[in-house]
Amino acid sequence: QVQLVESGGGSVQAGGSLRLSCAASAYRYCGRDMSWYRQAPGKEREFVSTIEGDGRSPYTRTNYAESVKGRFTISQDNARNTVYLQMNSLKVEDTAMYYCKAVYWNELGCPSGAEYWGQGTQVTVSS
Repeated sequence: QVQLVESGGGSVQAGGSLRLSCAASAYRYCGRDMSWYRQAPGKEREFVSTIEGDGRSPYTRTNYAESVKGRFTISQDNARNTVYLQMNSLKVEDTAMYYCKAVYWNELGCPSGAEYWGQGTQVTVSS
């Protein structure tokens, strides 16, 4: 079992910045896709960004939703088993609960194919 703990949410004015963190409790050196999703009130959960890495090297592949490209940056710290989402130039429409998700690759000694979600961290952007 893996626990994902998000932090870094808060309230900020439009144009401001926040950095979200997602710390995984185990399997530091396992390959996985770590993603951020968000859900605004009354809306479906939507994809924000993902980072794919083997958990051992600095080489990763990233992807972003069109709505956040150029403003958000996803990164990882393998030693800390943590993924970050740097959010700049925040807009009111970025207001949502942000969730972290981990999906592990099929590797020996790792939770192959398992999917885990965090509890979420609230981001509120005011005009």
